[in-house]
Amino acid sequence: MLTKQKKRNTIIQSALKLFSTKGFYNTTISEISEKMGVSVGNIYNYFPSKKSLAQASIRYVTNKLATELRYINSLEISQKEKIRHFVTVYLQFVHRNPEIIEYFFKVYLSNRELFCDKDDCGFALAKEFIDEVEFLVEKGVSEGEFEKIDFYMAFSLVTGILGSITFLNSENAFMKDLDTYIDDVSTLICKGLSR
Repeated sequence: MLTKQKKRNTIIQSALKLFSTKGFYNTTISEISEKMGVSVGNIYNYFPSKKSLAQASIRYVTNKLATELRYINSLEISQKEKIRHFVTVYLQFVHRNPEIIEYFFKVYLSNRELFCDKDDCGFALAKEFIDEVEFLVEKGVSEGEFEKIDFYMAFSLVTGILGSITFLNSENAFMKDLDTYIDDVSTLICKGLSR
């Protein structure tokens, strides 16, 4: 029998697959429940609305990445090596979980109204991941590996490059396996942070 948290994650994983292929507005809770083989009411026991499920899904995605980066941040290696390690993990994540990344691009970035709450438009949902990137960058600055730049510029550099690679991969633009680009992507990010 699944624990409550595992059941919640199973619902999110099923929703991610449908949201990423059909979009948020074209996916119904009924379709998610049918895919899982559970009742609609069962899903509503965990998520009071489709919007709350969409928000929980982005938190789920970014927390997975935050967990990986938190571990990498704990390693006793240089910040540049940590960047390379994270790029490796990220590209493997993209390869194993394309629906999660597709969700980010197709739902999160294109339906911002779903994630806005007063003054915050979804940044709080990714807080754990943002905090881990900030820790990585700030430690790199304090150890002289990176130049001091505005954090949001550094964050944009890291996630922008990774996001572009993800998009190009989803468009089948690469002729080689993603792993062959680890060194190039890592070097590009490190050069950008080093100025």
